[in-house]
Amino acid sequence: MSLRVPNRFKLDWIRSQYAGRIEAILTELAGKPARLELSLAPREAIAPLPRTSPSGMTMGQVLQQHGLRGGPGAAQLAPDHAAVAARPAAAAAPAAPATAASLIQGAAPNVPANLPPSATRHRINTSLTFDTLVPGRANQMARTAALHVAGAPGQMYNPLFIYGGVGLGKTHLIHAVGNALLKDRPDARVLYLHAEQFISDVVKNYQRKTFDELKAKYHSLDLLLIDDVQFFAGKDRTQEEFFNAFEALLAKRAHIIMTSDTYPKGLVDIDERLTSRFDAGLTVAIEPPELEMRVAILIKKADAENAPMPEDVAFFIAKNVRANVRELEGALRKVLAYSRFSHKEINIQLAREALKDLLSIQNRQISVENIQKTVADFYKIKVADMYSKKRPASIARPRQIAMYLAKELTQKSLPEIGELFGGRDHTTVLHAVRKIGGERQKNTELNQQLHVLEQTLKG
Repeated sequence: MSLRVPNRFKLDWIRSQYAGRIEAILTELAGKPARLELSLAPREAIAPLPRTSPSGMTMGQVLQQHGLRGGPGAAQLAPDHAAVAARPAAAAAPAAPATAASLIQGAAPNVPANLPPSATRHRINTSLTFDTLVPGRANQMARTAALHVAGAPGQMYNPLFIYGGVGLGKTHLIHAVGNALLKDRPDARVLYLHAEQFISDVVKNYQRKTFDELKAKYHSLDLLLIDDVQFFAGKDRTQEEFFNAFEALLAKRAHIIMTSDTYPKGLVDIDERLTSRFDAGLTVAIEPPELEMRVAILIKKADAENAPMPEDVAFFIAKNVRANVRELEGALRKVLAYSRFSHKEINIQLAREALKDLLSIQNRQISVENIQKTVADFYKIKVADMYSKKRPASIARPRQIAMYLAKELTQKSLPEIGELFGGRDHTTVLHAVRKIGGERQKNTELNQQLHVLEQTLKG
């Protein structure tokens, strides 16, 4: 099934908050695995969808039936005038696409009745708390810093800059800070938004010449939580206004927490005076979760769905889904849905059947040539440098990283890898593998780069 949405923010929100659950519902309704594809719709293609499902149920009833009603994210998927356009895939059962589309559209305009008004005003997802965040080595420092900020905003670690790859829990963590502060101080002026929302506000106020309204909205906050500041790249007026808001909030001892896909100095096309301020407080990374943490996440999420998961099944899933927490949750929902519609107990065989498409992708062969090209593109060197005799650090380092990834992601032996890197001896490859593997454990920046490369290579 394919869903088209009107802008990037709504696409990212639906993907992070609802995509996995909708796939599970589609799978349950269709009686076979179903996939959800999200894409941006041309403006002229956006058309309203009916407020009722084919069964005659209201969207609220459908949402409640499938457990998709009750989070503030539902109120933000799309405004009344921007509906989601959908087209069914051939493989899906006839009723499933309309139902899923209705789930999205029905969630958009109406705020759930049991949602506190503050959640809509602050745009905080009340389900994303410190209690529902599984702690581990991968997020230990970021979680500790976030807890400190939640307990004493405006004091230390201001601004707090959290960076890491997609789906690792950055958004969860900053929502948790917002929820904790609002619990202690219900009258606190807290606002969560994606960077694209800030950009949209700047454009709107620029067109209307109403920058006083923009200042009134952002300069009076006690806590600003902003996701994906890398989206500010190349937008000079937006950066200027954010700089002004940033300075005003710090001057009044309000707290700012930002997330990004890279560390401040790694941001491209963003004014240096902004990146230097991003780096002036505390910068912490969230890393991909280790095996034990992935298992703990699966077991906790399954318990929350009232579907206890055997530990051996959790280990099986965790060993095969390594990229990020979001993909881990998606895999879990597929297994739970497969168990429900097949009326079978959860075991390794069932998990293997439910995730067969994912496992086939994980197990596909990744070529050394593809690794060389991907690493060369990432570090902006020529592919030919991978097998040349050149030894400057700007070339030798990416070459060692490519050798390390070749050993990790392919079945090639050390001599075979050495041959593909310009006929180098297997001891050269072994040195590179040990060096990069050892540094990865200590160097957060290198670990982040390797994580990005691995995700790119695995598709």
